[in-house]
Amino acid sequence: MRRLITSRGLWLALSAAMVAATIVVITRSRRRPPGPRPVRQDEAASETSLPARTESGPASPWPPVPVLGTPTADDLQRYTAKPSVLDGPAFARMFEEGEPRQPLDEAVRRTLTRWGVAGLALVLLAGGAQVLESAVFSKETGGEASVVSPSAELYDVPCADVLPDISDACSFAEIETLEVPDSSGEAPWQVPGYESVPDADCRPENAAPRERKLNTKVARAVDRQWRRVEAWLKTNAPRTYRTLGKPGEPEAIAAAEAEMGSLFPDDLRASLLRHDGVVHLNDIEAFGFLGNSNASVREIRDTWRRLCLVEGEDDGTQGFPDPRSEWWDGRMLPFGSDGLGDHLVVDSVKRDVGVTDHEGSMSFTPGGVRIRSYYALLKATADALEDGGSIGYWKPQAVAGELRWKAL
Repeated sequence: MRRLITSRGLWLALSAAMVAATIVVITRSRRRPPGPRPVRQDEAASETSLPARTESGPASPWPPVPVLGTPTADDLQRYTAKPSVLDGPAFARMFEEGEPRQPLDEAVRRTLTRWGVAGLALVLLAGGAQVLESAVFSKETGGEASVVSPSAELYDVPCADVLPDISDACSFAEIETLEVPDSSGEAPWQVPGYESVPDADCRPENAAPRERKLNTKVARAVDRQWRRVEAWLKTNAPRTYRTLGKPGEPEAIAAAEAEMGSLFPDDLRASLLRHDGVVHLNDIEAFGFLGNSNASVREIRDTWRRLCLVEGEDDGTQGFPDPRSEWWDGRMLPFGSDGLGDHLVVDSVKRDVGVTDHEGSMSFTPGGVRIRSYYALLKATADALEDGGSIGYWKPQAVAGELRWKAL
């Protein structure tokens, strides 16, 4: 049931409904006014079957005394079959028509009213929390994660109709259709109309570090999801739990933002202030998302520097018109690494999560699904850990006290 229902608000609504149902059952099953108890048929038959006394003395007992002795009242009570709740008179009276019941007294009425108000408040609180989270974290991009169509199908669709997030294949198709001049002209690797310009995002203007106030609602929401992750790690993967980093410093985040020329989203900043990356221990898988390990503020800055040195140019309009279609762009924030040259990134402009491939591509469907923000990735991870689910084709598992991500 927990795997089928992952919404915290729906669980609270179901709990409130159960409380209300319990109150109704208790109210309907209260006792009726006391009255004369009817004589059962077996008692009447036993009175008429008693042996009569004779003039010469008391009659012999019938039936005879059992060989093992007459059971006492305690024995009868111990071995008497206990009636089921469904066999009780209170439950049976719920379905029979009879005299009107006595109204509840003032104390009971107040108690039931308070429980009803408390259940309604829980439902409203759960709904309000869901609306608040959606309002805070859904401003940058579209709806929830959706599976992306296979790239092979993109070649049958005009490039103008392809979504920007999945236009890699379309862009490569355009390049392949360009005619390469022969050796008598330009060099074979120079394609006409394909020009590069310096990536301005990799060369930001010098600015003084400035600490920004963190959105308290975002900070509380991020901390709530981190508590879920930490509780699961303590119980199921204590070795990985030991790799969580210490809280980060706001000054370090402000210095990195000034050097990189990009503002960290509030959810990423709140996460770094709780755990500044991970601690790499011998023979222990460090914590991270989707097979990556989390990076600290310094590692984010150093990785950004290195990738800008490798790919610090923007391709021309006939090559990659969208920076999100290139292998790297300076506006990306690399917050995770798999150790093999691939990185999880957050687009500092659109705020969604992507992945760079060391073979020369960047996609914003990590695991085959769209993830609209860093917070959405953190919450999806907490849900997958608690419910045994997956994020796209990535499934978290506890193996020998460590968290491992398995590709399905």
